[in-house]
Amino acid sequence: MSGRYKAYEEYKESGVEWLGEIPECWHINKMRYMFSFGKGLTITKENLMDEGIPCVNYGEVHSKFSFEVNPGKHFLKCVNPQYLITSPNSLLNKGDLVFADTSEDIEGSGNFTHLVSDDRLFAGYHTIIARPHESKNSRFYAYLFDCSQLRSQIKYSVKGVKVFSITQAILRAINIWLPSPEEQNQIAAFLDHETAKIDTLIDKQQQLIELLKEKRQAVISHAVTKGLVPDVPMKDSGVEWLGEIPQTWEMWKLAHAFEVIGSGTTPSSDNDSWFEGDIPWVTTGELRETVITHTIKKVSKLTLERFSALKIHPVGSVVIAMYGATIGRLGILGVKSTTNQACCVLTFSRVIDNKYLYYWLGGYKDDIIRLSSGGGQPNINQEKVASLKISSPILKEQTQIATFLDHETAKIDTLIDLQQQQIDLLKERRTALISAAVTGKIDVRDWQVPVTQTESDEVMA
Repeated sequence: MSGRYKAYEEYKESGVEWLGEIPECWHINKMRYMFSFGKGLTITKENLMDEGIPCVNYGEVHSKFSFEVNPGKHFLKCVNPQYLITSPNSLLNKGDLVFADTSEDIEGSGNFTHLVSDDRLFAGYHTIIARPHESKNSRFYAYLFDCSQLRSQIKYSVKGVKVFSITQAILRAINIWLPSPEEQNQIAAFLDHETAKIDTLIDKQQQLIELLKEKRQAVISHAVTKGLVPDVPMKDSGVEWLGEIPQTWEMWKLAHAFEVIGSGTTPSSDNDSWFEGDIPWVTTGELRETVITHTIKKVSKLTLERFSALKIHPVGSVVIAMYGATIGRLGILGVKSTTNQACCVLTFSRVIDNKYLYYWLGGYKDDIIRLSSGGGQPNINQEKVASLKISSPILKEQTQIATFLDHETAKIDTLIDLQQQQIDLLKERRTALISAAVTGKIDVRDWQVPVTQTESDEVMA
């Protein structure tokens, strides 16, 4: 840590693996002596409603509301108020910590959220409630459970292969290290102040990234509908959300422009041998890079013979995701590949350049999503993709536009990467500061809220 933070005068061995020394005046305890434990509601997603008593489930702990949750500010699904009568022990108190009891990866083991308001809130499915005996010190506990040294204990104790589970017994056995109650509150106040400064800088960087993404989208949309030559005569495209296009351009329905518009399937999970091959099998999760050259799973020739819906698509084919949260994601096959049923694949066309199509679809992703149907998650299908009409000049001009967009989007992507690097550095700084404070590597007992601040400069120093 920076030299502006002093250390304690004396340290002692903690006897806790991954922790090392702690200040002489701190002590070690087991979590079982400082907390009482309970479990969340025994419910499923089907029990969740739009109105009622808010409920935080393991999914929100892992994603939206890690570290802290406030029902007064955060949108949460609800449960029937009858649970106030039937399951009062799953109702949280301010200061309670709620742990997700399962995780799909080892790094997520020990993820929790901390109730920071007096609002009524239930712990939901797949959660464990940890209630500190001294609720006034709960903020310190939240930071303590956010540090890598304590999380390492949990990760070492969890069981599982594909799904990693923690239990009340695991949490009860965890070693925690504690200064005096007064010092706990001082450390929490220090971290609230310092992490808020870092979070403000992270928010500013994220806002800049969003602006850059909007600019990227605008550059693409303009190029694939207006072209690269300014002030050319225009005409109505005939598509309301597309507007005018250059007079010499044409509108092509994808069904007429592409000979093959298909998808694939998922081989049955009862036989692992279906994936013991060398033919790439693309899923929507892999539609993150422009050109797809590697896939997590590969199928065999025997699999192709068994599942007729699996077809090998040529290099250069454009892939678009059709289902759920990934809808509209795009990729270009860099190797001959098959796909699952959530991917729509468009092969070569005599009138549309595939790289141009890739940019065109990316420029109008939101409009494509509006074609979707379905209740919970949006979905499109091959027929709706085939029905899309795109604006296009002659092939030579399409290639020029694609080359121009390769160059322009690369510049914007570089700027986005730089901002993301700054965010990553700030997050590392935040993590290091929390660990240093809650393990006693720095002494903040004399810290006071600064009267005058050049805080952004201090954070980045």
